[in-house]
Amino acid sequence: MEAPSMLAFACNQTFFGFKPEDQVQLHDHIFELIWAGDGRWDWDTVYNLPIQIRNYWVKKINAINDASSKSKK
Repeated sequence: MEAPSMLAFACNQTFFGFKPEDQVQLHDHIFELIWAGDGRWDWDTVYNLPIQIRNYWVKKINAINDASSKSKK
């Protein structure tokens, strides 16, 4: 029995991960959480957070920053 031909498995994508535009958002979120966390979180922890939780914290931090900048005006 022969191995299946690689032509049978032709696929346009070789990596089933983030699109390039999604990678930018991911790294923006990682940076924002680490920066705002003042060293409380490391890169690995933030990277491995479930997406919903990471988005929650980014929104929370952005809301705090918006409220802080409005109070300074």
